Formats: sequence, structure tokens, C-alpha cells
Amino acid sequence: MDKDTLIGLLIPFLGTSLGAACVFFMKNKLSVSIERALTGFAAGVMVAASVWSLIVPAIEQCEYMGRLSFLPAFIGFWIGILFLMLLDNVIPHLHLHADDPEGPSSRLARTTMMVLAVTLHNIPEGMAVGVVYAGHLNGPALISASGALALALGIAIQNFPEGAIISMPLHAEGKSRFSSFILGVLSGIVEPIGALLTIFASRLFVPYMPYFLSFAAGAMFYVVVEELIPEMSQG
Repeated sequence: MDKDTLIGLLIPFLGTSLGAACVFFMKNKLSVSIERALTGFAAGVMVAASVWSLIVPAIEQCEYMGRLSFLPAFIGFWIGILFLMLLDNVIPHLHLHADDPEGPSSRLARTTMMVLAVTLHNIPEGMAVGVVYAGHLNGPALISASGALALALGIAIQNFPEGAIISMPLHAEGKSRFSSFILGVLSGIVEPIGALLTIFASRLFVPYMPYFLSFAAGAMFYVVVEELIPEMSQG
């Protein structure tokens, strides 16, 4: 793995960390309207990244199948949705402004479940960055370095408000600024880890790269439709 790839994998994590650092510079938590606007922005970035950086390259890599070139992308997309649906039901988590946690019953603290909710968002994002860079390393003609970097930067931009949305409410609920910052940062650590694991796994299954790409797209779409859109339209 070259240096440029490693930097690309860390860029989204940097976005989360910078967002979490807002807890040191802002006295009050973000207003609800700003939180909803940032959530909507994140949803837009994830949809665009899913289509242009994941689904389209997945279909293009299967052009040799003719009219059925969409099929691997279709299959991988729905597997990604079902995978995130499974995680959503087995991991206890609490969304911002929600009163009742989702998933199995748990005695975890409210702040811990809030961090788990954001971590759940970050799993498909890390996979998406990892699979795009894996596609670039294994087939640079279809996924360019600039295309992979664009996806990493787009996710980093949408991670910035996510970092702030998790750290500032934690501080408002009584956590110290430093503890809130650390928890915000930790919520994003799953992204570079997931990206690295995806790259290592994809090298073993290069012929199945279209399924990996569309799988990440399906997982991201699930987060947008099941969580981000309801959060940004509350009230």
C-alpha cells in the first residue's frame, strides 16, 4: 500500500476529529435547525458518493455482461442493505434527539449508545473508501486516484458535522470537553480500520470487486434512508 492510499484512508477520520474538536471552541450546542441542515448535507454527500463512486464503477466493470451488466451491482447493493439492517437490529444505539434506543435492550449509558449510533453510520463509509481505493489499486483504469480521493474528501466533509453533532451534545449532557472530544474521535476510528480490512479482503476477491463496490453503496443508502432522512425531517 503506497503513502497516497494511506493518506486517503485517513482523510475521513480527520474530518470526524476536526468536527469533534468544535467542542473546544463553541460554548453552546448546535441549534436543532443547524443539526438538521448538516444531517441533510451528509445525506446528500453519501447518496452522490454511492452513485458516482460506487454503483457506476460497479456497472462499468461488468460491461462484458451486456444487458445484465447491472446484475452484480443490484445483488451487492441489496446485500449491503441487508447487512446494515442486521447491524441496526443487533447493536444497541440511540440517535440524536431520540428518546428510545434501537436494537436489543441494553444497560449501556445513553452517551455510549449515542456514540454507537454514529459508529454505525461510519462502518459503511469506511468500507466505501476502502473498496474504492482497492478498486484503484487493482484496476486504476476504472477508478482513478482523483476519483478515490474525491470520495474520501466528500466523506470527510460530511464527517465534520457528524463529529460536532456527537461531541457537543455529549458535553451538554455533562461530559467534560476533553471526554466529549475523545468519544467523538473514537466514533470515527472504525472508518480507517474498516477501510484497511476492506482493502485486504478485496485483494483476495478481485473478480468480485463490483459486488464490493455496490455492497458499500447499499450500506450507505440504508443509513441515508433509515436514519439520516428521518433525523433531518423531525418536527
